[in-house]
Amino acid sequence: MAVLLITHDLGVIAEMATDVAVMYAGRVVEQAPVAQLFNAPEHPYTKGLLASIPTLEMSRDVRLSVIRGNVPNLYNLPSGCTFAPRCPSVMARCRQDAPNLLPVGGQGAGAHLARCWLHES
Repeated sequence: MAVLLITHDLGVIAEMATDVAVMYAGRVVEQAPVAQLFNAPEHPYTKGLLASIPTLEMSRDVRLSVIRGNVPNLYNLPSGCTFAPRCPSVMARCRQDAPNLLPVGGQGAGAHLARCWLHES
């Protein structure tokens, strides 16, 4: 049996899921077993999401990390990678060509995939 859980709550994902797909602008940008994704995120958007989660150890005066910019209009997506206008690791190729989901870890079942030119061989 399988259950598809769609949520913005990363805590729920960490507790309930075995595999996770992170989406941005309607496309999967990273897919991995949950522990692997939380311990070693590979897509800049996933890294930004995880960096924005508050922890109990944080002092009250620490500002949370933010992902700069705005989500694109889904009816007028930018060319290339849809995350490129907000990405801290953007390259010229990102603005021209949209990457496919590329393997960043082991192959086969439980493979870690990311839609990012940083992982092109």
